[in-house]
Amino acid sequence: MIVCVCNNVSERKIRLAVDSGLTSMVELRDELEVGTCCGKCHACAKRVLRESLADMRSTQTIMFHPNAMAA
Repeated sequence: MIVCVCNNVSERKIRLAVDSGLTSMVELRDELEVGTCCGKCHACAKRVLRESLADMRSTQTIMFHPNAMAA
């Protein structure tokens, strides 16, 4: 899904940016130029960012949970 029409930024691009280490809207704006034109995408981009960070944290918790190896 396209999140930022002005700069052709998709949800996938945002998720890939998070996977590569971006963690804030400021970083997304600087790297992908999300929300730098009309600004209508800001709320959606922020939601995708939060979801991506949450997904990453839950995956890391599962992978590195101390009891994960015992199961």
